[in-house]
Amino acid sequence: MHRYRTHTCGQLRPSDIGQTVRLSGWCHRIRDHGGVLFIDLRDHYGITQCVADPDSPAFKLAETVRAEWVVRIDGRVRQRPAGTENADLSTGAVELFITDMEVLGPAAELPLQVAGDQSYPEETRLKYRFLDLRRDKLHANIIKRGQVVDSLRRRMKDGGFFEFQTPILTASSPEGARDFLVPSRLHPGRFYALPQAPQQYKQLIMMAGFDRYFQIAPCFRDEDPRADRLPGEFYQLDIEMSFVTQDDVFAAMEPVIRGVFEEFGGKPVTPSPWPRIPYAESMAKYGSDKPDLRNPIQMQDVSEHFRGAGFKVFARILEAPKTAIWAIPAPGGGSRAFCDRMNSWAQGEGQPGLGYIMFKDGGAQGPIANNVGPERAEAIRAQLGLKDGDAAFFVAGDPEKFVKFAGLARTKVGEDLNLVDKERFEFAWIVDFPMFEWSEEEKRVDFSHNPFSMPQGGLEALQTQDPLTIKAFQYDIACNGFELASGGIRNHRPDAMVKAFEIAGYGEEDVVERFGALYRAFQYGAPPHGGMAAGIDRIVMLLVGAQNLREVALFPMNQAAVDLLMGAPSDVTPKQLRELHIRLNPPEKK
Repeated sequence: MHRYRTHTCGQLRPSDIGQTVRLSGWCHRIRDHGGVLFIDLRDHYGITQCVADPDSPAFKLAETVRAEWVVRIDGRVRQRPAGTENADLSTGAVELFITDMEVLGPAAELPLQVAGDQSYPEETRLKYRFLDLRRDKLHANIIKRGQVVDSLRRRMKDGGFFEFQTPILTASSPEGARDFLVPSRLHPGRFYALPQAPQQYKQLIMMAGFDRYFQIAPCFRDEDPRADRLPGEFYQLDIEMSFVTQDDVFAAMEPVIRGVFEEFGGKPVTPSPWPRIPYAESMAKYGSDKPDLRNPIQMQDVSEHFRGAGFKVFARILEAPKTAIWAIPAPGGGSRAFCDRMNSWAQGEGQPGLGYIMFKDGGAQGPIANNVGPERAEAIRAQLGLKDGDAAFFVAGDPEKFVKFAGLARTKVGEDLNLVDKERFEFAWIVDFPMFEWSEEEKRVDFSHNPFSMPQGGLEALQTQDPLTIKAFQYDIACNGFELASGGIRNHRPDAMVKAFEIAGYGEEDVVERFGALYRAFQYGAPPHGGMAAGIDRIVMLLVGAQNLREVALFPMNQAAVDLLMGAPSDVTPKQLRELHIRLNPPEKK
């Protein structure tokens, strides 16, 4: 017999009744029923109920074990008494009568209970992550993550993609976030950087003549904490393809992402082809470039109904350039109590309030309705397609300034009125992102998305158009209010690359210095190419229904970018610093 086990704790079935077997695992729960001990023994594969009574040779030892002790149990498989079967367990039709037991690893008093679903502070969960990972839900999430990665990898290979591994130690590159720097011992005063993404490498792979690349790539960004991104590092499905248009990328990747969600999601998934929503339309209708399309609310511009109307606040706002009034329809929201709640919520978001019109009792009610009059109120109702019992909320001013709040209000209305269909995955491609944007902070034109993307219209557009009107071949995948993937068709012409960077304030020498490898590669026959990257963590989070990315990562940091388990970041020794020729100059503690 094997030293530790002949079977796993999820393996025994009625066909094994009568056999003598050996199991090893953790004591999940221990119950004493009138002198009869029940030990639920758990391992990676499942749980088996083990039983010891005073006639068992191992009874005295069994009385001493506690939760999370690791034990070896020998015993005889028998059928559970009628009425005690557990349909929730794969082994629920049988139990193991204990004939021998050995303690392999006793456990100290637990800082958190593994059995059950009690809530614990994040600090405790992360410091004792090895215990947290034993808990059913988190354990299942991590297993699901591995299965999702396997599925993605299989689907990519079936699609003709080849897996590559790009370097982890590379050069610092302005990808939009701060780099994590690694000092070089052999080259004093110089630094490597951990890759924010394999962007340049994957394009160079296309320059090298390979056709379809993918990688489950680790990415490192020294960013401030964000709710929708793990601090420090994350993983993405990274993709690049040669001789492709935007449509080719969509055709290759949509079945991969859709297939994974159909395989693991357990909910309906948007059928192909997915909607393609221009960025400007997405912002105008949903107030977001990653809209939750399960929410049926679409905002509309209702400025004309307020121009010269009796509601002086909105009329005066519209006298200024670049201003508008947007309406947020609220089907079923036509009650004073709901409108007051929304107004209070808006004030809590730092707004002066949230104007509204209620449509009820065959007319329009509320301060705005009283000021604009019944004809204009009716015209607003008709434009929005609302009926008796509905309401409309309004945001006013410069859309560039209020669009984020408008999107939040749309989400709030949809959630509070139970309009969001939680039982599906709604996908869309967001396309036609602006190539450039105006940086108010630096008073100059800057890249708005990815500096390596091809502008629509190519070099001619860069030479003749107002930069702020140029659209790029850039696209995102939005799902249920999250950005799951981002990509673009690349700018593979060196003259167009230099011109794009010139518009953003960089000279050719800057391009050569920062992106020398790409710039050189483009001189020697560069194929048209494009790709994307999809966030593994976010995909798994949606598939398992988690609310936090730390629920789908093995050993995450906390929101302060501290690894409570391993104690990182940590101090290093003077000897290590001397070897790296580094002298510390930390800020003084206040």
